[in-house]
Amino acid sequence: MLKELGTSVRFTIVSVVLLGLLYPLAMTGLAHLLFPRQADGSFVTRDGRVVGSAIVGQLWTSPRYFHGRPSAAGKNGYDPTSTGGTNLGPSSKKLIDATRAAIADLKRQNPDATLPIPMDLVTSSASGIDPDISPEAAYYQAPRVAKARGLALAAVNALIARSVRGRTFGILGEPRVNVLKLNLALDALRS
Repeated sequence: MLKELGTSVRFTIVSVVLLGLLYPLAMTGLAHLLFPRQADGSFVTRDGRVVGSAIVGQLWTSPRYFHGRPSAAGKNGYDPTSTGGTNLGPSSKKLIDATRAAIADLKRQNPDATLPIPMDLVTSSASGIDPDISPEAAYYQAPRVAKARGLALAAVNALIARSVRGRTFGILGEPRVNVLKLNLALDALRS
């Protein structure tokens, strides 16, 4: 029995060192070597100052900006240390009520919108911090943003069209618009 206990202790120590220290350090080093910008958080800067991350959504409330998906991450949403979806099923009364409230709020914020309401503007993503919205969600908000900024709707729609990123490798995912980058490009229209 003492022999098995000694073997177990040695195996645990070796496993902790290999899998708990060396492997994470090697992967972190490899990530920094191959993908330095992404490994450091994909920070987006403006005028030399970090304004956000291209891979983490944030709360936008001003009518002058495009808004992202609702967030279920953390107590107040958009908390990258507490990511996760609502885990509510399609028949959940809580989900149905929250979606109805989000639809009413979206209609109140976007009274000039004529397009159908995109689902991604009224439901949170699985992570709760999705930085992207669908092109339809951006076009839905365009009349509000154009009006709040005194811009022509055609100019805002053209900016959205330039901001759409296609499917990864042409087959993975859906076309999307990064909300932070779109809002920064929007600010640059007046610069």
